[in-house]
Amino acid sequence: MDAPSPRRKGPHFCSLRCGLALIMLFSNFTLITQRVSLSIAIIAMVNGTQRPAPPNGSQGSPPADAPQRPGPPTQQVQAGTSVYEWSPETQGIIFSSISYGIILTLIPSGYLAGIFGAKQMLGAGLLTSSLLTLFTPTAADLGVTLLVVIRVLQGVAQGMAWTGQFTIWAKWAPPLERSKLTSIAGSGAAFGSFIILCVGGLISQALGWPFIFYIFGGIGCVCCVLWFTVIYDDPQHHPCISVREKEHIVSSLAQQPTAPRRSVPIKAMVRCLPLWAIFAGFFSHFWLCTIIVTYLPTYISSVLHVNVRDSGVLSSLPFVAASSCTILGGQLADRLLSRKLLRLVTVRKLFSSLGLLLPSLCAVALPFVASSYASTVALLILIPGTSNLCDSGFIINTLDVAPRYASFLMGISRGFGLLAGIIASTATGFLVSQDSVSGWRNVFFLAAAVNVLGLVFYVTFGQAEIQDWAQERPLTRL
Repeated sequence: MDAPSPRRKGPHFCSLRCGLALIMLFSNFTLITQRVSLSIAIIAMVNGTQRPAPPNGSQGSPPADAPQRPGPPTQQVQAGTSVYEWSPETQGIIFSSISYGIILTLIPSGYLAGIFGAKQMLGAGLLTSSLLTLFTPTAADLGVTLLVVIRVLQGVAQGMAWTGQFTIWAKWAPPLERSKLTSIAGSGAAFGSFIILCVGGLISQALGWPFIFYIFGGIGCVCCVLWFTVIYDDPQHHPCISVREKEHIVSSLAQQPTAPRRSVPIKAMVRCLPLWAIFAGFFSHFWLCTIIVTYLPTYISSVLHVNVRDSGVLSSLPFVAASSCTILGGQLADRLLSRKLLRLVTVRKLFSSLGLLLPSLCAVALPFVASSYASTVALLILIPGTSNLCDSGFIINTLDVAPRYASFLMGISRGFGLLAGIIASTATGFLVSQDSVSGWRNVFFLAAAVNVLGLVFYVTFGQAEIQDWAQERPLTRL
């Protein structure tokens, strides 16, 4: 762009694209609260089995030599709510079941979103997930099998919602603002994890664990109304966008295709090492993140011996750091790019390295400080916070290497991530069921090893240039 260009970048937080990022933040907040609700509720749902040693125990209590924390007794089950005798292995299956549903829809939903529009795909997924969340307590009463089915179906709905977002950003986010806008929207996941873990334990003690699902399922229905009334697939069709902002977005995306293409160069994608580097990054990142998001309340409850309320509050603290690092990392990445301090590929690899290596070091140190309350909490806060720096690294790298197929490739990328989540959840349940102390140590050592291997592969083969097979092929028709 020429002289007027800096002026046109003008409104940042007053722009419509920033408003879109905030609404998407709310939708991500809703999706993650519905997904993580079970992680905090299960402490009250399962009576005493959160400490793997006595899988089917009744009213468990901390060991006599355990450090005592202020607050109510360790196990307080709300009167009138059901208590289930689920072993750690069963809990691992329940936790991972939502990932099975998500992985089933990531590739087709990403492709269909590029054809039919991401607004309808994402909105329908959000609404379906919200309704299934409301039904979860009933499903738990009717049996583990039905609960697993509900979680799988909820995963299908959430897969539709998560993947469609990159189709929207491919049409709304100028290249120099991608990190900032996507990090604002992505911070909704960390913020949602913080809220559900912080207030979930309070809701469980005050009203009973079913109300965790009722409240956040209801919030999701409200979010759907906002989504369908405000969101549009592209800036050209939005009735409220200013002419200046529309011109800025369209001109900045001029090098990218605007017409949807149905053919997908699968063979070229399979042979593309930069894509495999992104997939390896997703696999590594999701492995540790799944363990933290899914098992953090259980880990805090079993290692620090706190009740469901305090476990939820402590579990929420890491996601304050995660949300902050997501936004600050995006701002820093865009600043480095806009001032031409670093090349795009260097920025992507730098933030990917920080987001994979730093949480690995914290995870390795965690078992050695289990006896220290303050050190354990500090490391648990640092793991999600530093891990979310990846949001300005390989997480959005598909927008760099193949923007026209960003949604489709994001579906595949998240598929690799969710495959890691399935393996990590199941493996964690198995390792912890063998022995609590050595089990958690092996869980974190394995996660750190996976992170380091993924980082080495990404740094070696990652790129940030549009690949030849992703270039627009102009067709001349007379």
